[in-house]
Amino acid sequence: MSDVIEIARLWGEVETAPELIAARENAVYSATIKGERRALRVHRAGYQSRMAIESELRWMSRLADVGFPCPRPVESSDGTLLRAIHGGSYASVVSWLEGPAIGSSTVPLPGDDAQITALYSQVGALIAAFHDATDAVVTDDVLRPAWDADTLLGEEPLWGRFWENPTLTQAEGELLLRAKSRAYDMLVATEDADAGLIHADCLQENILATPAGLALIDFDDAGFGYRLYDLGSAMVQHYAHPKREVIEAALIAGYGTLRVAPSLDELRFYTMLRAMASCGWVITRGAGDPDYQRSQADRAIHCAEGWLS
Repeated sequence: MSDVIEIARLWGEVETAPELIAARENAVYSATIKGERRALRVHRAGYQSRMAIESELRWMSRLADVGFPCPRPVESSDGTLLRAIHGGSYASVVSWLEGPAIGSSTVPLPGDDAQITALYSQVGALIAAFHDATDAVVTDDVLRPAWDADTLLGEEPLWGRFWENPTLTQAEGELLLRAKSRAYDMLVATEDADAGLIHADCLQENILATPAGLALIDFDDAGFGYRLYDLGSAMVQHYAHPKREVIEAALIAGYGTLRVAPSLDELRFYTMLRAMASCGWVITRGAGDPDYQRSQADRAIHCAEGWLS
């Protein structure tokens, strides 16, 4: 903990020991620095380059400047947004947004049709507003990974060879390979797909219900890709929800209030792409936890079977 306190002090006086609140690609701490509650992020060494993280922070600052609800990066004591720390890692600090996440992957989304529709209409509108805001700010100097056909469905996907998830049977792996091949051909043939900078991880845990409305956090996986992939990532946790069609309809309608709404088939296609990416991600992130690996495999198989049929 003393190391974390010293890292936080790069941004100013620290009143209390930072509290770990999340440990995924970043370790995120709640820290009170110079009398203000902040989110201190210790970036996992080797996951994103210094240039990519600095790009993320510049982009977030510009989004906050135009009023999009996301954390605002905070300058350290030397006037920079990113500081190198031990172990080849980096640290950054962003403003703290009050409010709970709208849900969790471990708890089915609660509510009746009206409540779910109200929430996911707002989620769809938030993602559309995010895409609009991104298109309105300077991004020429933003360098982030690609989420394109090759990094999603090539021979070496960005998040791993999902068809080699160790919990898959041979037949299941072959099914995912069939879906991969057909989906790749479809993506490369879609010349008019809306593409640009995307968040790429619009899960419930990354959408906060603040007093001012919904806000988007955790841009660590953001990059250049298909805009509808953000809707797929927002939908993927609900792939088997009893009210799946209600959630889908609300998400599509909400997005359509600001941008061209996708069809249901398009939304399910991009939901499948996210499910397959997660099936690869969990190979290394879930090593030693076959139940977790299998849960991601089940989701990918379910979505692929539905799409192929």
